[in-house]
Amino acid sequence: MRLFGKGGHGSKPEAAVDPVVMAANLVLRLQTIVSREISAQEQAVVTVGHLKAGTTAAVIPEEAELGINVRTFSAPVRDHIIAAIERLARAESDGARAPRPPEITSVYYLPATTNDPATTERVIASHQAALGADKVIRIPPASASEDFSVLADAAGVPSVYWFVGGVAMETFHKAAAAGRIYDDIPLNHSAKFAPVIEPTLTTGITSMIHAAAML
Repeated sequence: MRLFGKGGHGSKPEAAVDPVVMAANLVLRLQTIVSREISAQEQAVVTVGHLKAGTTAAVIPEEAELGINVRTFSAPVRDHIIAAIERLARAESDGARAPRPPEITSVYYLPATTNDPATTERVIASHQAALGADKVIRIPPASASEDFSVLADAAGVPSVYWFVGGVAMETFHKAAAAGRIYDDIPLNHSAKFAPVIEPTLTTGITSMIHAAAML
């Protein structure tokens, strides 16, 4: 998203239209979409991943750029959030006397990944047989995104997506017992994310081979 202002000197803000203030207000306002417009029975996330504006402290820039990430589990909720983002952006621009409306571009879209129930049960059984029942757990829906769903939909076949743990078990259990999973275990995209090579690699290969053989 690009928000447009009127550039000027930092000493004369009344002669400019500040897109930095617009962007700052909008970042906070976007967080009310999920908390005030989406049912508590639904799941959704709106994240502003980057905000770029200006090059120096003494100059009010011409525009600000926001990178916005939306994650939902249903198409209607997604459509509502996208419409709300556009509505709030236009309202903020109008309220700030922006010289032109915001420019909003959809960069990419990935549909929800939905595991086929019957095939999922068969894959779970194959993993339990190959790895041991104590090594296989069911997890709730995750807000991570994947283009895997595009492949399955295009092929028109049932599909199953699973995760493979990449942290040493003793490290995970210690962090879980202390309630510090997010503090002590770096998530993917973190600069400190470093899965242990083994048994991660062997587990991943084993799970794939046995699932494929079962199907």
